[in-house]
Amino acid sequence: MAAVEPSNDPQTILLIHGMWMTGLSWEHWAERYRGLGHEVLAPSWPGLDKEPAALRSDPSPLQGLSIIDVVDSYETTIRGLERPPIIIGHSFGGLVTQLLLDRGLGSAGVALSTATPKGVFPLPLSTLRAAWPALKNPFGKNHDNPLTRDQFYWCFTNALSREDSDAVYDRYYIPGSARMFFQAAYPGSATKVRFDNPHRAPLMLATGTEDRICPAPLNVATWKKQSKAPARTDHKEYPGRCHYPGQDGWEEVADFLLEWTTANARQPAPAASA
Repeated sequence: MAAVEPSNDPQTILLIHGMWMTGLSWEHWAERYRGLGHEVLAPSWPGLDKEPAALRSDPSPLQGLSIIDVVDSYETTIRGLERPPIIIGHSFGGLVTQLLLDRGLGSAGVALSTATPKGVFPLPLSTLRAAWPALKNPFGKNHDNPLTRDQFYWCFTNALSREDSDAVYDRYYIPGSARMFFQAAYPGSATKVRFDNPHRAPLMLATGTEDRICPAPLNVATWKKQSKAPARTDHKEYPGRCHYPGQDGWEEVADFLLEWTTANARQPAPAASA
């Protein structure tokens, strides 16, 4: 793949992290996109703007955190921008991206290794196993949801060596929000998307063939639902890639998604004449 050239039309790119991560997880993607001339924002979910080690020590900001809390927070950020951003979300951030696009926000979107909106079935056993640490306690939906190193390696970084997986865990991992898992597993209005929304921006759904949280068939199922909208809707699979977006070779993924979104981004509506 040819190297991506610096942009003559700089975009604003909003990066949305997923479960068990913070905005820090985008540090390399953000640096790459900024180096190409784009403005990049990678804010963490509400209350999670701390170092991962601090959140591991005190996960209280995660307790009771809901999908709507997260979506509303990013909507506030977007509405404060001068132009609609390209939105790239990973994992639960991919679901947040789809919900933001459904609200008419963004010029183009990417849902990378995404959690699914309401109406996408059936969920594979590997997806349910990844969510099981949260779902096994029906009375703990407002708790935080920690993962051990073994659990993290199984569901998140399974294509890495164990040594590299532990390094990712130490650098980026935080506990998850059990409430968000319950909202996704028993989907209601919090995860509802109008799949035929005529106002939705173009959307790319991408995942890896080794992803155990968003396996390729699940990605295709979401793509088929989202293809009911008139806007361009594509999907892509990356051989050998797991759920972790920083796996070696991430540059190829980042560059492709940037090229796709900049090529397909809808233009802001012109200002009304006097």
